Amino acid sequence: MNVIRKPKTSDVTTGALPSSCKIFVEGSGHTDVRVPMREISLHESANEPPIIVYDTSGAYTDTSADIDLERGLSPIREDWIIGRGDVEEYLGRKVKPEDNGNIADNKLVDEFPNKRLPVRGKSGKPVSQYHYAKQGIITPEMEFVAIRENMAREHDPEAARRSIEDAESFGAEIPLYVTPEFVRDELAKGRAIIPNNINHPESEPMAIGRNFLVKINANIGNSAVTSSVAEEVEKMVWAIRWGADTVMDLSTGRKRLVKILFYLL
Repeated sequence: MNVIRKPKTSDVTTGALPSSCKIFVEGSGHTDVRVPMREISLHESANEPPIIVYDTSGAYTDTSADIDLERGLSPIREDWIIGRGDVEEYLGRKVKPEDNGNIADNKLVDEFPNKRLPVRGKSGKPVSQYHYAKQGIITPEMEFVAIRENMAREHDPEAARRSIEDAESFGAEIPLYVTPEFVRDELAKGRAIIPNNINHPESEPMAIGRNFLVKINANIGNSAVTSSVAEEVEKMVWAIRWGADTVMDLSTGRKRLVKILFYLL
């Protein structure tokens, strides 16, 4: 059963994690690249500087972010996608009753209000990061991934070297310092992917591949008893707060409601 009420941002967990704050590392090749990381303050007795770690929590732990469930997240990649000049808007198909389990409209949550037209590659224009990599192009997404994978280890290369040498590689060949060119080369060779759909410009780039950090996938699904927009978004928020890089909605059948999926996406 859907709980039909206006989604309230106050029902969703926001704010920094304990002893932590979100920082941003800016790119050099693309000046509009800002990569989020989590800076953890240690106890004063440690007499050590803060630790910088990989951050998957998105805007929900950014104290300066204005979270609005009906507006959605900021399309941080929109200018990159449009700026390449290889996509065009089109009219997508309408939502069908079966997309919402053939449930009557008066028993469903309101539609997500901040809709945008979908985009697709122009005729003869592949729009994948793999295609760009094969063309020798280093995209903002590739630089974003490189910065993210490094976790600011360029500030202490000796510690990074020890960490890599002490670990079991399992055949991986992770460099001391990940560069955008390394990311491009791994993509071009088919050894990694950057799963960023052009219709989700709010998504933060990350890489999945043998020579990159391990990524975590979380599965969520609509409650069989009761479900509201805020409750479903809250599940997603806690998944990424705990470190999930990707989140899958495994709802099926009549419980798989597209109207709620739009809020999650």
